[in-house]
Amino acid sequence: MTAAASNTADGDHVASPLRWWALALSALAIFTSYYESDVIGPIADLLGRQRGFTQSQIGDLNAVISLPNVALALFIGLLIDRFGAARVTAWAALIGFIGAVLTAIGEPYRLMWCGRFVFGVSEGAIFISLIAGLAQWFPRSGIALATALFLSFARVGSFSLDMSPTWARALYEAGWQAPLWLGAGLTAAGLAAAIVLRLLDGRRSAALTSNAPRNQPIRWSEVWNFDRSYWYICGLHVLYAAVFFPFRQTYAIEYLQHAKGLTLAQASQANAGVFFAAIFATPLFGLLADRIGHRALMLIVGTVLLPITLLILGATNLHPWFSTVLMGVSWSLVPAVIWPSTALIVEPRRLGTALGIITLLQALGLWGSNRIAGWLADQAGAGAANPAGYNVMLWFFGVVSLLALTSVVLLWRREVGPNGHGLERADLSRTARRRQASDAL
Repeated sequence: MTAAASNTADGDHVASPLRWWALALSALAIFTSYYESDVIGPIADLLGRQRGFTQSQIGDLNAVISLPNVALALFIGLLIDRFGAARVTAWAALIGFIGAVLTAIGEPYRLMWCGRFVFGVSEGAIFISLIAGLAQWFPRSGIALATALFLSFARVGSFSLDMSPTWARALYEAGWQAPLWLGAGLTAAGLAAAIVLRLLDGRRSAALTSNAPRNQPIRWSEVWNFDRSYWYICGLHVLYAAVFFPFRQTYAIEYLQHAKGLTLAQASQANAGVFFAAIFATPLFGLLADRIGHRALMLIVGTVLLPITLLILGATNLHPWFSTVLMGVSWSLVPAVIWPSTALIVEPRRLGTALGIITLLQALGLWGSNRIAGWLADQAGAGAANPAGYNVMLWFFGVVSLLALTSVVLLWRREVGPNGHGLERADLSRTARRRQASDAL
């Protein structure tokens, strides 16, 4: 066996010159998906004043997009392994466009709710299919950087939506519906990108796909039969998300107002800083992972910052921006490394199923963590009059973050042993890769 062939067998493959076009199209597709997923937030006040929606109705428009992930995530993963990531991406983008149009029509309320539900089918499917697709386009020596750039554009989508009342002010002044049609228009652009990506996928060379058999169904009996390293990294996926998202997206702004005395604007800026930093820092960590390896060790560093952040918030009087910086580093590092590492652990023909399981368990974890944290805060009487009541919620998130740390430490121990998947290995230099490719000819 030649050196290049050995490398291919180990999970690498010859890089396609079209891979950067695939990354650009994937980035556009995920940008539009993330923009549309949060499109209700900026018009919440308009929906209340102009449509008479209650807070429960508005909240349900955001909550409903998570429901399809619980029921369909595993099935979507199986579809990816059966029909290919690019094809499922195109299907998901079409479904997302339909959902966005129904949401923009928006009358009556049930139609808008159905639109959000339909978009929810797309939102979960398109993310995991694009991640799986990138793993097919890029060799292991570049997958972390590619995934990090992809995730950065997802963050840009969320950030652009948050800033849209400024750069699209005229649309918001026109009422609740115009911003929704803007979101629908962007999902149309995402659909176009997904279609082009599907066509591009058909042009990949045989060398790219020789180690990644496509269109091979998986028996249901094999669904949960994965390597131990996969379950360790799956635990990190679920537990990390169960701390980060409920705290930063649900409770952080309120906590910073009541416990740290910040105004709404100050608390929002401190919270948004985490996501803004990730736009720029995530690719840097992805590049670092590709260059030095030590992916499991990097995940330990990123994960340990979670309990440290919570300890600083709950036990010190340091300015909240200290926690923003630490959590921003964590949120930039962990996603940049965890998704490509998952792709390296799982054999290509089963990657869609593996990502589907992670998405399913994450959805359940997010639901349970939000409910438990809210119940604990209610039981402790947390609020502006009783800031100490939030401590029990911080303790809960702290315990879950320590469980996440335990999971990644177990992953690291396995990966440095004989049953590892090369996560700790530094990837080959560009010169060495070229030499191997020439040796194979």
